[in-house]
Amino acid sequence: MSGKVYVVQETPGRNLVPALQYGEVEVLLPPGQVAFSSVPTVRRLNMNLRKFSDDDYLLMMGDPVAIAMAGAVAARVNGGRMNILKWDKQERRYLVVKVDLNGGTIDA
Repeated sequence: MSGKVYVVQETPGRNLVPALQYGEVEVLLPPGQVAFSSVPTVRRLNMNLRKFSDDDYLLMMGDPVAIAMAGAVAARVNGGRMNILKWDKQERRYLVVKVDLNGGTIDA
């Protein structure tokens, strides 16, 4: 396991233990209204996601605007590709959604 799980925004009370099977968890943004300050938020995302690769995952948690910014930065850094972790309520585990913006969604 060499990848990282990038959690878009800290969400108090959320159990992130199931995401650990995909790699070390790193929170990108603090809780609160970070999206209204787009310049510093994008700067921070660019810094924290500069090494995002096919081995990494995004956990889309937090403010929808921050989620959109993180997805855009991760895809730009990685040639349009990103892995997204999606919670499956029935299975009670994360599923991987592989996205390639150059060619659509790839089945996991």
